[in-house]
Amino acid sequence: MSRYAYPAIFTPETDGGYSILFPDLEGCCTCGDNMADGLMMAEDVLALVLYGYEADGREIPSPSAVNVLTLKDGEFVNYIACDTLKYRKMHNNKAVKKTLTIPEWLNEIASEAGINFSQVLQDALKAELHLI
Repeated sequence: MSRYAYPAIFTPETDGGYSILFPDLEGCCTCGDNMADGLMMAEDVLALVLYGYEADGREIPSPSAVNVLTLKDGEFVNYIACDTLKYRKMHNNKAVKKTLTIPEWLNEIASEAGINFSQVLQDALKAELHLI
């Protein structure tokens, strides 16, 4: 699963900014200079933390229901959604060399046709994994 939505507790700060905490995810917090910045920062930190869970093979906790969260005066809850696949594509795009084997005759024909083997493999993997 790469799409998630978690409740975040927004705490207004005296300077007009917000502190933002995801109570279901240890160490998942951020802040924003205003509401728009806070929402962007919250999506980014949520994707980063959940991507870490996925990469480490850790169990991802279920999001809490809003009505069980304890709020202090002035705080409010907002759901934040993220897509860890989208996050990976933006932040983990380092090229990785792979060795593969194809028949010599196919290599010759493809080379003569000017085929970009890396691009064809990427396109085929995306199609096979239903990512396009």
